[in-house]
Amino acid sequence: MRMDQEHNGDKDTTLELESEPESPSVPPTDLLTPTGLYAWTFRDHGRKKLFPPPEMMQKLSEQRSNPVFLECRIPRMTDDMARSALLSFVNSKCCYGNRAAGELFIRELKPQTSYRYRLETFNETRSCEWTFEPYTNTLVDGPQNGVSPRPWDIRVQVPQMFQEDTKKFRVPHSSLLKECHKCHGWGRYKCSGCHGGGRMRCVTCNGARKAKAKHLKCHKRCQMCSGTGRKRCSTCSGRGNKTCSTCQGEKKLLHFIQLIITWKNNVYEFTSEHQLSFPRELLTKAMGENILKDENTLVYPLVDFPNPEISLASQRAIAEHHDTLTSTSRVLRQRQTIELIPMTEVHYQYAAKSYIYYIYGMENKVYALDYPERCCCGCTII
Repeated sequence: MRMDQEHNGDKDTTLELESEPESPSVPPTDLLTPTGLYAWTFRDHGRKKLFPPPEMMQKLSEQRSNPVFLECRIPRMTDDMARSALLSFVNSKCCYGNRAAGELFIRELKPQTSYRYRLETFNETRSCEWTFEPYTNTLVDGPQNGVSPRPWDIRVQVPQMFQEDTKKFRVPHSSLLKECHKCHGWGRYKCSGCHGGGRMRCVTCNGARKAKAKHLKCHKRCQMCSGTGRKRCSTCSGRGNKTCSTCQGEKKLLHFIQLIITWKNNVYEFTSEHQLSFPRELLTKAMGENILKDENTLVYPLVDFPNPEISLASQRAIAEHHDTLTSTSRVLRQRQTIELIPMTEVHYQYAAKSYIYYIYGMENKVYALDYPERCCCGCTII
């Protein structure tokens, strides 16, 4: 494990650590209390969530970011585009005929837009837990080498913003060497199959030394155990004991405090209402055109957006993330975006009857509930 100390005036010393491999389960509850800054003991075995210090919370950005409005490049829907979108939809369905799509008469196009607001808050949480690994004569970095650093003083490399990750690190000066609690320091334990004897009763003759011969009424010497009534234990291969799986035969365990750091991207999403008879849930998967991007350590609620629903969603989302995240974790970055999702209600006529279908999203998806040329009902309408 590499440890680099950095000194910056009177500031606290921080440590940058290499990631440690994942360790076995927690130690038993009857071990001694370690020394250092950690006020909890082995008897508190379990993960401890660590709250950021107040001074860290005060470092959040106090400068208002400037939202960037992007140019909207959504083409205007035409009759040809509407017909082409329906033909592509029909051709993707095994039981839809394309004759109606080719011969229909488009009477009216009713365009409408919906907005999708998204707030992403990328935060970091830290927790500690006791764990252990087999001791292999490595250096024991315990309290004798100094006081363990505070969890939030341990510096690690932050992953790319808004990319979730979890890493585990060994806290310096927190190691303790103890006898293995499973085998009590022997490195091996008695086999449960043969109870340490190395041999067990033959399952073929049940220890009677003779077994009934196949297709015969008489009994002959058991071939499986050669007439001894017992055979070598298959669990321990006749040794009578097995290597301890907890210490892997090393007899001792190295206990230490493990720091778990989790980076999570918390997402709040809202889609505005629309006036069309169209399932709103379809818009959650539709592509939209980005018209606003606002990113900073902390973003501020939108107040002047033309659609009041989006402004209220921004205020609600930021307040919700602030209340639930800033008190228990460190906020690294926030990003709020607005996408414009185009929708068109297409009124058309076919075979002297009137029908409606919908085109939505930048990819011109189609929703056709009552398409007139369907030979069965085995295809989805979306």
